[in-house]
Amino acid sequence: MSLTYVIPDIHGRFDLLSEALHGVHAHAAGNGGTLVMLGDYVDKGPDSSKVIARLRRGMPNGWTFVPLKGNHDAMMVAAWRDPAEMTRWLEHGGDAVLESYGSDPFVIPEADIAWLEALPLMHIDAHRIYVHAGLDPGVGLDAQPEITLLWKRYPAGDAVGFEGRHVVHGHNSFAEGPEMYQGRTNLDTRAWRTGRLVTGVFDDAFPGGPVDFIVVHGSTQGIS
Repeated sequence: MSLTYVIPDIHGRFDLLSEALHGVHAHAAGNGGTLVMLGDYVDKGPDSSKVIARLRRGMPNGWTFVPLKGNHDAMMVAAWRDPAEMTRWLEHGGDAVLESYGSDPFVIPEADIAWLEALPLMHIDAHRIYVHAGLDPGVGLDAQPEITLLWKRYPAGDAVGFEGRHVVHGHNSFAEGPEMYQGRTNLDTRAWRTGRLVTGVFDDAFPGGPVDFIVVHGSTQGIS
């Protein structure tokens, strides 16, 4: 059985990321697979620098590792490249990122910014499309604008996938999630605040939603 594991928005919670990765390896039981990260590695939580460092190391041999870009990752890049974007980023949780690097934006390594900047916006396999925020069903896959892929919010109850594929996304946080519909799965449980991170497990041979979940819990103390 070939499986794809999908970890949603981390937002600086290195503790939850570490536990989720342990859970993925335990579930895989020595087999490889595909690990897709849905973006938003930074902002809000306390350890964005450690999250980036860990993800840049990738996964062991036998794994396909696909870290996607989230809107918060894009905001961090924009702020580092253009000081005029700094205030907007800080208002969306960037202050926590600066603290994790030592409170000075100029000590954030160029290599970390370049890594975030180069991340892909979506991943496609035989049955599913993985993206941070969502897709516009009225626009061709190759013509989807970046703002949609990074910022879209589906209307409540919207069950539409995309051209026969199931859409797997995060971004639209729902603490009691994940949200599962016929055409899409939203895995974002606002883990940076709730301390509850849900990894979706998908069977590469079959269409549709997750066949299993890996749930990890961490402290909410000190997270606001």
